[in-house]
Amino acid sequence: MAKIAKGKRPVYLDSPQIDKLLAIIMALTGEVSVVHERLDTIERLLEIKGILSLTEIEAYEPDAKVTKEREQWRAEYIARVLRVVQEELETFNQD
Repeated sequence: MAKIAKGKRPVYLDSPQIDKLLAIIMALTGEVSVVHERLDTIERLLEIKGILSLTEIEAYEPDAKVTKEREQWRAEYIARVLRVVQEELETFNQD
């Protein structure tokens, strides 16, 4: 479960909205960077070991179960990325 900081969020740029957008972008950048490195490692190891080629990976078609699992992961991921916006909405709705 994500921790929520107490107190007001500091404003570093011209407006709190720009700060929030930057926070979202930085969260995405961090996630994508880690995923890219790990995926690159896995693909290289699979090819080196002769288990799978990049062509086989690119030709993969997920079945319905895999598609559903990916959709659930995506929804949870988007919720984490947009956490800053969600917190603002919750604060706004409490007032």
